[in-house]
Amino acid sequence: MAVETIVSEPSLAAALQISDQARDQANNLVRLVDSASGGELSNEAQAEISKQQKQLFASMSHLRGLHRNACFSARETKSITAEARQAVDRLHLQLQNLYYEQRHLQGEIMACESYEHKYTQLPLIAADEFIAQHPEHADDDEDELMIARIDHERKEREALEQQRQELLKRKQKLIAENKRRKDDLANLDKELEKFIDGGKPILQLFEKAP
Repeated sequence: MAVETIVSEPSLAAALQISDQARDQANNLVRLVDSASGGELSNEAQAEISKQQKQLFASMSHLRGLHRNACFSARETKSITAEARQAVDRLHLQLQNLYYEQRHLQGEIMACESYEHKYTQLPLIAADEFIAQHPEHADDDEDELMIARIDHERKEREALEQQRQELLKRKQKLIAENKRRKDDLANLDKELEKFIDGGKPILQLFEKAP
């Protein structure tokens, strides 16, 4: 494959063209010098050699300029490539971080989905029975229906707890009333004993009477 078909950058293509031109000029100059070797050069030959030398020097100067520009362009391209590579590396690192974060979140989601929540262990009213009692929730989705059932269970338990507290208060009141009555009965027994003891002298007098 020819070099011209590989190199597509204009400055490098120009450098190749000038290089070929300088090579041809150098070959022509060598041939001129060889053809005149062994004898004196005519004025026309000397003028042609001088012309060829000037053309070769001009081509070499032009080639050095192109080479210098190509070096500067290569350095600039390397710098741009390095910056682009760093940007790509940063994006790749960010992509890897996002990938790891995605895997972590997927693991957390799976853990949450497989977690046995407390509400699943609640003795909730059956969904059909709840909807029959509360038809306004018939069109709720699964999550909304579960929230409504849990709220219903909370209200039921709060009502039962209130009843329990009221019954507990009644129980405490009855216990206090029973204690008061027990104390009253104990005091009555003491009073009866005192009354009986106080009546014994009178009873003895009646027993002694004829």
